[in-house]
Amino acid sequence: MTRVAAIDCGTNSVRLLIADIHQDSLHEVERRMEIVRLGQGVDETGRLAPEALERTFAAMRGYARLIEDHGAAAVRVVATSATRDAANRQDFADGVREIFGVEPEVVTGVEEAELSFTGATGDLVSLSPETGLPTPVGTRPPYLVVDIGGGSTEFVVGSTHAEAALSVDIGCVRLAERHLRGAGDPPAAAAVEAMTADIDDALDRVAEEVPVERALTMVGLAGSVTTVAGMALELDEYSAEKIHHSRIPANRAHEISRRLFEMSHSERLAVPVMHPGRADVIGAGALILDRILQRYGFAEVVVSERDILDGIAWGLSKK
Repeated sequence: MTRVAAIDCGTNSVRLLIADIHQDSLHEVERRMEIVRLGQGVDETGRLAPEALERTFAAMRGYARLIEDHGAAAVRVVATSATRDAANRQDFADGVREIFGVEPEVVTGVEEAELSFTGATGDLVSLSPETGLPTPVGTRPPYLVVDIGGGSTEFVVGSTHAEAALSVDIGCVRLAERHLRGAGDPPAAAAVEAMTADIDDALDRVAEEVPVERALTMVGLAGSVTTVAGMALELDEYSAEKIHHSRIPANRAHEISRRLFEMSHSERLAVPVMHPGRADVIGAGALILDRILQRYGFAEVVVSERDILDGIAWGLSKK
């Protein structure tokens, strides 16, 4: 058994998974998430803001104490869209090295997609002991795994491993900053229409480069998807256990996306499953999910609480 610590530093949040890995099983010891908005202004300035870096480092220092307390033998820090896009990414790398003693990996969009696929499908497919072939656990491969992040969204198709992947720059923070800033509360219809056009342009490119038509099951992950799922399930409080592997019909996702843009910021904050740090960007994230379902004709999305963090941890066990 190996105890590992995985850190995922995205555009909106920084997250920690401490897990024990034994052969083909991963046992979660600790899972944490802090909204730090590292990608604040990156779409406009191309740089990580000093205050965003400090928020991120403060959260990471707390994670470093947890890692030490739990005695993890290996640590891996992966950074995604915001850091990829930033001219001053070295400032981020220097801070991570000081806190954790390891060099962060600024992964490409395709690498991010592959890590997300590994994490999201690990408990969806098992191998038949008789044939060694993949056997679906309540779902049908091939999968389209969609990871809606703050700065980008990753698309990957495969059955037991990533066979085709693409990352596109439509994320909930990026699109909210681009289209919703100054658009009113609730936002004006024109702003939502412009955001929709951005998303649809990206989805056209995905359809050209990733064989989404091969997928029999769409799996959605990350905070925008799990929040929409919590709303669809009408939960009184956030419950990862109830959300994990829930199935949200496309028409329900569409209804929630539309409703979010009719709500004020204070009304979104009052939604029981809403993390306060998502209230200003959840409309954009829900719209991305809605447009994917509509564009590619999936009747539902299977929601996963397992994601890139789990993929990062699995990668550590193989090093």
